[in-house]
Amino acid sequence: MNIDKNAITIDLDPRDPDFFNDPYSAYEEIRSVSPSFFWNEYGMWCFTAFSDVNRLLRDKRFGRQILHVATREELGMAPPKPHLADFDGVEAHSLLELEPPAHTRLRTLVNRAFVSRQVEKLRPEIAAHTHATIDSFAADGEVELIKAFAEPIPVSVIARMLGVPQERCDDLLDWSHAMVRMYMFEADEATERAANQAAREFADCLTELIAERRREPSDDLLSHMITSERAGDRLSDAELISTSVLLLNAGHEATVHQTGNAAKAILENGLDHHALFKDDASTTAAIEELLRYDAPLHMFTRYALQDISLEGGIEIKKGQEIGLMLGAANRDPQQFESPASIIPGRPDQANVTFGAGIHFCIGAPLARLEMQISLPILFERLPGLRLANEPRYRDAYHFHGLERLDLAW
Repeated sequence: MNIDKNAITIDLDPRDPDFFNDPYSAYEEIRSVSPSFFWNEYGMWCFTAFSDVNRLLRDKRFGRQILHVATREELGMAPPKPHLADFDGVEAHSLLELEPPAHTRLRTLVNRAFVSRQVEKLRPEIAAHTHATIDSFAADGEVELIKAFAEPIPVSVIARMLGVPQERCDDLLDWSHAMVRMYMFEADEATERAANQAAREFADCLTELIAERRREPSDDLLSHMITSERAGDRLSDAELISTSVLLLNAGHEATVHQTGNAAKAILENGLDHHALFKDDASTTAAIEELLRYDAPLHMFTRYALQDISLEGGIEIKKGQEIGLMLGAANRDPQQFESPASIIPGRPDQANVTFGAGIHFCIGAPLARLEMQISLPILFERLPGLRLANEPRYRDAYHFHGLERLDLAW
């Protein structure tokens, strides 16, 4: 990493293994110069301070989309790539990419299924699935936790919620992995074509399911979204597909990474799981601290919807993106005492792991509940759990998750 202290710019390859395996050391070095910096590789201003990230996530002068207020020609943006037509079609109505009023309308129609009181009803099912998953490898004495445990539980839960058959879970994982690779730094054409094919197959699968649910509604989220209306307004098939893809992808992706990151953190720091998970209150506090300590998403971007002047003489032009460094903000020493330490129940607990503002993660209650249930059961069922090999993170800086987590007991 090279830091120009005068211009406050950095050269840092996000695909450098030293960086994506330990971004926190880089954050500390950058923060010693400035909490905000221009990242040359991304071509955008980035923000590491908790106060800045928290504020900018809520700042309505920034948005997840830009073409509702400007044209590609005006912004000098390249035209859409023909080989990404299916991927772009799925993204077109995604809650994650929309701004009001379109975002407000869609979120209102799907939000009810993800409020805490609704999610809480899933507790017995999540616990049963966790035990069954552990049963499949408990006698082996070793496991690669990501594939065997962290992935199957959340993908099964979100598929069941939506009404997608369980036998399609492997397909869901394959499609999701291919689409998420689009968020890697400088994704190549092969990655783009794979993501487009995944989006097309994903949409075809959902088109069939939507037709089935229109004929025979069931007690699932897809049927609820088909029949939900507000003042006579209902979701179109394109909106149903985009929303379902987002919920299926986001409904497991972050939880998979966070489950692996949390298990790694507990074992590397030699934490006593009996103390961490002794009751519901301590479990809730422990999961919240683990979410802060090693978040599954490290950068979230926003477009400037107008010309904006920020503190420190930072000028952002309409259409330019900014990078909000969630993982760095969660380790900000101005916000947290001893931020590199795990302190469950810390009085200064807060985090931006799930974002903030109108794009706060709709699946946050589900992700929290899944970890509050699955992690205590994992450590209780497998006494003597330990790291079998050094954990390594995936080459996907934005999505901060482990390539594999080999454990033994």
